[in-house]
Amino acid sequence: MNKSTKTPHLSLAPQTATRDHSVTLEERIYQDIYDAIMEHRLPPRTKLTEQVLCQIYETARHTVRKVLSRLAAEGLVDLEANRGAFIASPSTTEVRDMFELRNILERAVLDKIGLVAKSRQLASLRKMVAEERQSFLSGDRPRWIRLSAQFHLALAELAGNLLLVENLRKLVSRTTLMIAKTETQGHNICSFDEHDTVLTALENGDIEEAQKRMAHHLHQCEDRVLPDAPGNFDLRDVLGKNG
Repeated sequence: MNKSTKTPHLSLAPQTATRDHSVTLEERIYQDIYDAIMEHRLPPRTKLTEQVLCQIYETARHTVRKVLSRLAAEGLVDLEANRGAFIASPSTTEVRDMFELRNILERAVLDKIGLVAKSRQLASLRKMVAEERQSFLSGDRPRWIRLSAQFHLALAELAGNLLLVENLRKLVSRTTLMIAKTETQGHNICSFDEHDTVLTALENGDIEEAQKRMAHHLHQCEDRVLPDAPGNFDLRDVLGKNG
C-alpha cells in the first residue's frame, strides 16, 4: 500500500491497509475482516465462527465478540440468536429499500451543502476522488474501495448533521458489501468518474444537476449488486495468513 494522504477525517474504516504493528489486536482483527468483506474474499452469509477466529488470532472470545459487535453496528455483520455471526446478506427487497433511502438522504445532503460548502471543502473532495482514481489504476483495491465509500460520508459530513452521517454510514457499508466485484474500468464499485460529475455540478452551483448525477450514480451502484453466494468459505483460508 502506498502511504495514504489525508482525507476528510470521517471514515468508514481505518484507512491504512499496511499492517501497523502498533494497533491493538482487536483493531487488527477488525481491519482484517473489514477488508476481507469489502474485497469479497468473504462473501455474504459467510459464518464468522468465534472459536475459529479465536484460534486464528490466538485471542480470547471476548475480544472477538467486541469486533463482531462493532461490525454489526456498522451493518457489515448480522448477529443471529443461537446461530452466531454472519457476513450481512440483505435481501433483494432490503437492497432496493436501502438504495432508495440513500437516494433520499444524499439528495438532502446535496441540497444543504450546495448552499454552504466552500470551495476549499470541495477541493478536498476533488483530491479524494483523484486518490480514488489513482488507487484503482495502481491496483490498490482496498484503498480504492475505502475511498469510494468515504466520498459519500465526506459529502454528508459537510452538511453538519452527525445523526445523518451515522445513519448514512451503515447504509453505505451495507450496500457497498453487496456490490459486485469487477476490475473493469467504467464499472467501478463506486465510480470515481460519477463522483467527479457530482462535484463538477456542485462547483458550478447547480444543485439540481448534482442531485441528478448522484441519483444516476446510485442507480448504477444498485445495478452492480451481487447475486446470492453460498457462505461456505473457510475463515482460515482467508484470514489465517495475515500477520
